[in-house]
Amino acid sequence: MTTSMRRSHARNIVSALAVAIALSSQAARAADAPSPPSPPISGHDIAEGSDITVTGTKANEIAPVTASLQQTQPASIVSRSFIEDSLPASADFNNIALISPSVSNSGGENGVGLNESKTQIRGFKDGEYNITYDGVPFGDTNDPSHHSNTFFPSNTIETLVVDRGPGNASQLGRATYGGNMNMFSRETRSDPSAEMKGSYGSFNTWLLRGVVQTGAIQKLGGTEMVFSAQHIETDGRLTLSPYRQTNLFGKVVVPISPDVKLTMLSTYNKNHFNQPDNNGVTLDQVARYGKYYNLNNDPTSQSYYKYNVTTKTTDFEIIKLDAQIAPGTNFTNTAYTYYYDNETLSGNVATTIPTGVLSASNSDTAVTLAPGAKAVAGVPGYTKTNKYRVWGDIAKARIKLADFATLTVGAMIERADTYRQQTDVDLVTGNYNYVEKAVKNQPTPLYVKFDQNSGFNHTEEFAELELRPLPGLTITPGFKHVDFNLQINAAYNQTTRYPQNLSQTYTKNLPLAAINYAVTPRLSVYGQFAKGMAVPQLNVLYVNNPALSSIQPQTSTNYQTGAVYHGDRLSLDADVYYIKINNKIQSQTVIDDTGASQTAFFNAGRVLYKGIEGQATYVLRGGLAVFANGSLNYAKEEDTLNQLPNAPKATAAAGVLYKHGPIRLSLIDKWTGPQYAVKEALDPTQSYFIVNRSVRISPYNTTILTGSYEWRNFRFGLNVTNLFDSRKVENISLSGNGPASNQLYGVNTSADQFYYQPGRQITGDITVKF
Repeated sequence: MTTSMRRSHARNIVSALAVAIALSSQAARAADAPSPPSPPISGHDIAEGSDITVTGTKANEIAPVTASLQQTQPASIVSRSFIEDSLPASADFNNIALISPSVSNSGGENGVGLNESKTQIRGFKDGEYNITYDGVPFGDTNDPSHHSNTFFPSNTIETLVVDRGPGNASQLGRATYGGNMNMFSRETRSDPSAEMKGSYGSFNTWLLRGVVQTGAIQKLGGTEMVFSAQHIETDGRLTLSPYRQTNLFGKVVVPISPDVKLTMLSTYNKNHFNQPDNNGVTLDQVARYGKYYNLNNDPTSQSYYKYNVTTKTTDFEIIKLDAQIAPGTNFTNTAYTYYYDNETLSGNVATTIPTGVLSASNSDTAVTLAPGAKAVAGVPGYTKTNKYRVWGDIAKARIKLADFATLTVGAMIERADTYRQQTDVDLVTGNYNYVEKAVKNQPTPLYVKFDQNSGFNHTEEFAELELRPLPGLTITPGFKHVDFNLQINAAYNQTTRYPQNLSQTYTKNLPLAAINYAVTPRLSVYGQFAKGMAVPQLNVLYVNNPALSSIQPQTSTNYQTGAVYHGDRLSLDADVYYIKINNKIQSQTVIDDTGASQTAFFNAGRVLYKGIEGQATYVLRGGLAVFANGSLNYAKEEDTLNQLPNAPKATAAAGVLYKHGPIRLSLIDKWTGPQYAVKEALDPTQSYFIVNRSVRISPYNTTILTGSYEWRNFRFGLNVTNLFDSRKVENISLSGNGPASNQLYGVNTSADQFYYQPGRQITGDITVKF
């Protein structure tokens, strides 16, 4: 397809969507005529647990993903019914979000929810967008990235909302830069109930889950509680890669008075699995062992399964007070804490080919067991610890100033303490491996990669004013101020490997303006201008002299507009977006005051994101519905026009759903368009990063067929994920060793790591309700 044809095609799509939005009310009126407009509802079966209002129509009640007439930025709302009716119980939150337009996913090659996956939103990678749970933003403390199967498995989630934008000023967190994925916890019920679920499927995967609702306990003033427990075990799709997960969840809602409610929530999760720290299969390994090679049973190999073991333990607690302190004035205070502990033993690299022989002449099987000693036969690896505790509090007040004006103000304070280390060891004996380079004028042990305490202090203050000057019109200007202080107190800092105490503070002001206009009770249009932000990562302090860097949090400037239509049988929304970034953090090599070279960071990168998105559901007669959504996405560096890595050029999803009486059926397909794996390298003549290699990843899709039948208090279900057994490449991690210098295309068959779709996965389940 020529460039002019592509542009014409894009214009035609834009025109078609614009016409569809403009005429949607008229087009649906005939189908909707027998039914009067349904009242808006906030909760049950659509966006329960959140404060989002969704019109209670037939289309929205069956749609796998929908939107709100009140939204001021593009959003996709995924309900509990979709999680229950269309996904395997082992799904993680990235699997849930994947149904949304502009969302793509990689990882999960061990099976659905059976190892960590990563999500991209419009090409923004994990760490460039927020993830929240009941309004609390969370993420790693060295950068705001996430672990999809570590905190919140699907049994803890009632509703998930993908906000494709920075949100209002009241949307808090370290990375509103590329959007927000907002999860809401399981809701309590006024009536008591209990259910037990058991499932078994491919890869010898089994799951047990229990959920208990106490109902309203009148002796405790109407207190409601919900508790859940879940355990998963599997052999995994990958070789010798078993995985175990245990999750406990509890939530208590106490009505202190008619105007005051206290919510307490806690969840505990523990994962244990066998996997290299940096897993992925090379083409050389594929040729010998197949696409799903991961670990082996050879104790002379760095990929021996007993040498690659990880245990992750987490907890997450929230205490939230909601109070109406005066007519039209509400106050919410959310205190929270969360903990993460990753203890890993791993081989140095996952790309070696086992030889069955230990030899000191082979660097893959050589270790040094004393300073200055000769290498001897062994298996080099390392231990890793990454654990942190975060404490925080969010206070918000919503004050009705007049019938046409409501002010929301609030603040967030957050503290993190982290300990991280990596130590070289001989995996055969467990002794130290003295292989690191000596640090000039420092007594750093030669087996220490780093041993580091770090943390941050993070505060945000915001105000937003919701103005309603005309019926149906809402205008919301807002402002947010962010202070972020990074600290390192390291016995041996990462990269520099000597003692350092460092601290840097970053500030940013973020304005917002949003508008929503209800054209009719069923049709609204909206627009947004907003600045998003991502704080600097901890690695900006892995340098000899931080003063040689000059950076601020990178920001995104978002311009978006769209429309939402909710007919009784037709649900439709579409949007266009334009996002500019002029201060993406980059790095260069400089000479410090000691004469040594070091990395310095600066804000200079210019990136442009733009595109069009839409989603629609239409309900036929008898509980049958069809849906489709899609996106065209552009994500490139402005100076070089290089495509950003792992940024699909388009996404699409479509399917058929049937819900009638005791029967639930769904057939859903998600297509991910072409994208590129990119490895950047430093150009020594220019002192900035340029593209060294770019490898195209072809489009791929996953089809999910799910059915269930309820009989008395039993529900029998069957899920087939990846119905057509697709095993295409979904991601490539390019090494720094290309097949030729500055070669644009080509793969290093011994070092570049590939990740494949896991193929067909079949799961049967039985649920018993009491």
